[in-house]
Amino acid sequence: MEVALRALELTVRGRLDGLLQGNHLGLVPGPGSEPGEARSYQPGDDVRRMDWAVTARMAEPHIRQTVADRELETWVAMDLSPSLDFGTAACDKRELAVAALAAVMFLTSGGGNRIGAVVDNGTGQHRLPARGGSGHARALLKKVAETPRAPEGTRGNLASLLESLRRPPRRRGLAVVVSDFLGPTDWQRALRGLGARHSLLAIEVLDPRDVELPDVGTVLLSDPETGKRREVHTSPVLRKEFAAAAAAHRDDVAGVLRRAGCAHLVLRTDSDWIADVVRFVMARKRGWSGGGAG
Repeated sequence: MEVALRALELTVRGRLDGLLQGNHLGLVPGPGSEPGEARSYQPGDDVRRMDWAVTARMAEPHIRQTVADRELETWVAMDLSPSLDFGTAACDKRELAVAALAAVMFLTSGGGNRIGAVVDNGTGQHRLPARGGSGHARALLKKVAETPRAPEGTRGNLASLLESLRRPPRRRGLAVVVSDFLGPTDWQRALRGLGARHSLLAIEVLDPRDVELPDVGTVLLSDPETGKRREVHTSPVLRKEFAAAAAAHRDDVAGVLRRAGCAHLVLRTDSDWIADVVRFVMARKRGWSGGGAG
């Protein structure tokens, strides 16, 4: 385990360092999310920070200053329920979820930033307190990676996991949810509540078999969270219906995340996940720099 996690750390650092700046600006839109005092506009000020209410009241342009949030606190909700103990490509979804956590750690490290996690494999939650430093980050990653796999037939509860990040209330920061988001979207209310206070990032981990069935004739399908098994023939009609239902569910999940104001990163076990992280972060940076403004 130690060797594997060290290799993962080197892979993340080796490929992200130089392509991205290793600070939280890669995941949230910069320091100063807390509103501060208003002051008179001066040439060179960002007009997007104009405080129109004060401007109208004072009959003179004013901007709203922001309080620099120099230390970012990140909390990660790690869904390690049995549906993630599965994979048909380069790795299983659980391994990809741990890799995603390593990337989040790299992108939020330094400057006194802290990271913590709540992990749930379906049998109960385990809270790992938020602290700073590379030693803590490595220890947290190891504890998450060593979380036992739950017995087949264990159901995850993403809504409860998200609620655990809301209570007790914490200072404003970044909340990251790592899950495959399979099953009903009964977690959307908890996510909206979390988004009322924090910046949100959802990392959706998928395997090809989550979205399509292979043409392999008769196959035994198993639901790891119910223990149910069913032998089916992967006919063209069945494969088409499965793909349509999977696509509809993915669209539903994406819609729920979008309405909650949640950034959405999809990682797949059959894809270059680090390249996907780089594209995601660079696209967000372009948007914040004005590239997406109309």
